[in-house]
Amino acid sequence: MRVLVVDNDILHARTVGEGLSRMGYQCVVAGSGSEGAKRIALESFDVVVTDLMMNDIGGLQILERAKQASADTEVIVVTGHGTVPSAVAAMQQGAFTYLQKPLDLGQLRAAVEKASEGVRLKRQNLELNRRLDEKFGFEGVVGSSPQMLALVERLKRIAPTDATVLIQGETGTGKELVAQAIHQNSPRKHKAFVALNCAALSENILESELFGHIRGAFTDASSDRVGKFEYANGGTLFLDEVGDMPMATQIKLLRVLESGQITRVGSNTPVQVNVRLLSATNRNLEEAISSGVFRSDLYHRLKVVTIAIPTLRERAADIPLLIEHFVRQFAKRHGKTIKGMSLAARMKLGGYGWPGNVRQLRNVIESMVVVDCDETLDVDDLPVELEPVTPTAEPGPGRPTGLADLVGRPLEEIERLFIGETLKLTGGNREQAAELLGIGERTLYRKIKEFQLS
Repeated sequence: MRVLVVDNDILHARTVGEGLSRMGYQCVVAGSGSEGAKRIALESFDVVVTDLMMNDIGGLQILERAKQASADTEVIVVTGHGTVPSAVAAMQQGAFTYLQKPLDLGQLRAAVEKASEGVRLKRQNLELNRRLDEKFGFEGVVGSSPQMLALVERLKRIAPTDATVLIQGETGTGKELVAQAIHQNSPRKHKAFVALNCAALSENILESELFGHIRGAFTDASSDRVGKFEYANGGTLFLDEVGDMPMATQIKLLRVLESGQITRVGSNTPVQVNVRLLSATNRNLEEAISSGVFRSDLYHRLKVVTIAIPTLRERAADIPLLIEHFVRQFAKRHGKTIKGMSLAARMKLGGYGWPGNVRQLRNVIESMVVVDCDETLDVDDLPVELEPVTPTAEPGPGRPTGLADLVGRPLEEIERLFIGETLKLTGGNREQAAELLGIGERTLYRKIKEFQLS
């Protein structure tokens, strides 16, 4: 932590600086207000200790310039007994604290340590938010296919509002990731994001989880408990698998959405809450309404805005990007060195149907990274459900199904097959296809013309 000490009395300033340096701070000493102002303009400091009354530039001006240079910098003002009202004015302008002369070194060290801790905490929060933005911001929604680009554009328009959002998509498509991205890019990002899976709980437990309960409301309710709505107050509540919510709970949820108030189980006292509600389902809610298991009025409350997440089959062009993303993620997590993935493995992954969508691909890549022993992910690292099919002795007509089936075929035919399949894998993206094939884009373009590939 860098500390600037500003005082007209240079000997006093040096004494203070030496006392703080012995605690591990990197101290810079300025013998006048003007010198301190120059230092602030040229360098960055975490804490500034400044005398209030100086001949040229006073402590209040040092405070102002320090805050202009960096809002996170903490300023400690040192004052004589006769200038306490001015010190109070400094506090009102953003000073961390003020100390009276003659300075007690122990008191000064404690004040600097407390100010430094505040700076560290701000930095940690900024770093945490940066990581959250990276993981759950729009950058975390990996994909460059037209479907995903359209999805991100829709999220950018939705996130700044307070509208309730219904997220629809198959299991494993990343519904909670989309909900996190909406929250992380909304004005509520500094408040809680709370998620609850409605399918995993019985009716009584679900109501207690949502609305809380008071002591004695039911057996084992030995104390009051805050529910998810109260816990998420000011933030975002994400209800996953909302289509599996019992009918009685649906009625209570609708009442909360209409009134903005919850009532704990066993209580008669309403509690006001301010929560943005996001919900998700892999069920067709319109069919559930027709079957009488989901309320029509709740459905229309939940779907002010609807987001449909495409399956991985529909956005197969994103598979190469997702592979690279997950390989980096899991190589780092498991401490493995992965230099790349073979073309055969990439084609196998690209040709698979992915019934479990992105979640299944993510699990497959993690499995490959964990079992790999030669720093190159290949077909021998694939899990059981993706193991290469053993070639038959008599290959059938049409396109070859295994590498062994290619033996004895003209090299030009094999080259045409691999280039064509790689283009399909990348959704026609020539830059990605050339990278996967290990050739230049101009070479690929020439081959496309040569083989008359569309």
